[in-house]
Amino acid sequence: MSISHISKIGVVGAGTMGHGIAQTFAQAGLEVLLHDVAPEALDRARNSIGHSLGKLAAKGKLTAENAEHARLRLTTATELEALSGVDYVVEAIIEDVDAKRQLFTVLDGLVGPRVILASNTSSISITTLAAATARPDCVMGMHFMNPAPIMPLVELIRGQATSSETMAVATDLTERLGKTPVEAADQPGFIANRVLMPMINEAVYAVMEGVGTATAVDTVMKVGMNHPMGPLTLADFIGLDVCLAIMEVLHDGLGSDKYRPCPLLRRMVAEGHLGRKSGRGFYDYATIA
Repeated sequence: MSISHISKIGVVGAGTMGHGIAQTFAQAGLEVLLHDVAPEALDRARNSIGHSLGKLAAKGKLTAENAEHARLRLTTATELEALSGVDYVVEAIIEDVDAKRQLFTVLDGLVGPRVILASNTSSISITTLAAATARPDCVMGMHFMNPAPIMPLVELIRGQATSSETMAVATDLTERLGKTPVEAADQPGFIANRVLMPMINEAVYAVMEGVGTATAVDTVMKVGMNHPMGPLTLADFIGLDVCLAIMEVLHDGLGSDKYRPCPLLRRMVAEGHLGRKSGRGFYDYATIA
């Protein structure tokens, strides 16, 4: 397969990452079928994509005509069977290995035999997901950063059996999106989260141990280290439950205590304080519209 054969993308999962990925492909001129089992999730995704395209047009980063064309390239479906005719699939469902493996098994029987199945997982083994299919050479990781339409990096993860052809197609497709592909090995956390999540976890330890407040820790990293966003603000943006899940993958996969999730992070997740999406994390978002 070559990139010239790819004209329709299937994206599974209409959450924050899924609809951002769908928008990214649509802006690049590709037809996109966005799937989710929940009709209300698809409605929210359409509204969010429309709002995002409108903002890009208002800022002059996209013409109004191109924004409208991108919007019209998007279709939605609640049945997986609708994906049978797509040329490339990106999975962006919940970060749960069993759910992803079940989905990959179903997709394997639905789409054409050489269609690439890519996962947007931020930490789960691609080799493990590929083993749920009869096409492990066509399974790889395509990890977009959040927000997907804005952030220029895409991590491409090669599983144990991923072919060089599959990686080449994914690389060309990433470049067609105007993004920078970086290949990472199929190790816990890949590159981005192998480096980022321990920093966030250490920032949580600093708060728990009274080294500084959340605001103090974030200010030091922004003003002193020139980070655009403090680690605890970023954790709230990502979702503290997601941060915890990734730290658990790192801890389980690498075995070192340096990856042990901070007890405060565990408590906050148990209390439902997940960050922006729940209205409260290290900061209070209840008054934010």
